Amino acid sequence: MKITIASGKGGTGKTTIATSLALSLAAELTPPPLFLDCDVEAPNAHLFLKPTFEQRQDVGILIPRVDEAKCTHCGKCAEVCQYHAIAVLGTKTLVFPQLCHGCGSCTALCPEHAITEIPDVMGVVERGVTPEGISFARGVLDVGEPMAVPVIRQLKKWAVPQPGQVVVRDAPPGTSCPVVKVMRGADYVVLVTEPTPFGLHDLRLAVQVARELNIPVGVIINRDGSGDAGVDEFCAAVGLPVLLRNPFERAIAEGVAQGKNLVEIHPEYTAHFRQIFNQITTALS
Repeated sequence: MKITIASGKGGTGKTTIATSLALSLAAELTPPPLFLDCDVEAPNAHLFLKPTFEQRQDVGILIPRVDEAKCTHCGKCAEVCQYHAIAVLGTKTLVFPQLCHGCGSCTALCPEHAITEIPDVMGVVERGVTPEGISFARGVLDVGEPMAVPVIRQLKKWAVPQPGQVVVRDAPPGTSCPVVKVMRGADYVVLVTEPTPFGLHDLRLAVQVARELNIPVGVIINRDGSGDAGVDEFCAAVGLPVLLRNPFERAIAEGVAQGKNLVEIHPEYTAHFRQIFNQITTALS
């Protein structure tokens, strides 16, 4: 089973929920879960789960390099590039690596074979094990790199679960391409939100993305009691189950600020998260 924890907006407590779920299942499941920190632009799940990283691998894509001695500047490479990463200006062919998606079309279609591909490293993937036996893997996008999807793609391919192993994916915030990449292939999506107009607006967008991908959705409301009833009314209107409500509580805020997750702050949350897992299992059966 693959469970993606996502949120329409940042700051809702998505990683706190994802790590707490994984910890709650660690002693319950054999083997313990595989945790993927797919928020590659700002990965921070390691602060809660404290893995020991044992393996590391560079991640990149192949970008074109033009041999000007062979190039006739016919423009076919620029015509086929959907991302405008290559342009022909008179007798000069320009490559813009930041726009390239590494599809290889320009290389394949060059009639003079003037284009070769060279690796462009944009980040790393790392994996190890937490003290509780959780398999942990994350992607880290290099500072200044514009595309998170290649790192997420490599992370999902690299960190292969064992047979029967539950996978918990911590997605980036928002509803852009990286989030879609993390959601794809998931069996269930848990959307973490807060009871505010902003939370409701972004929850609507995230629900739409999950439903476009035909993935069932449940909702967890953090800071419950701090806002209005808009999120509850929306969930009731569209038939979304509210899996958990976390109160707006000083002890939780202080604990999270100290690098603790919910099961450390309130040990009774272990039972709550196991119940959530059972609800998801029942919904998928």
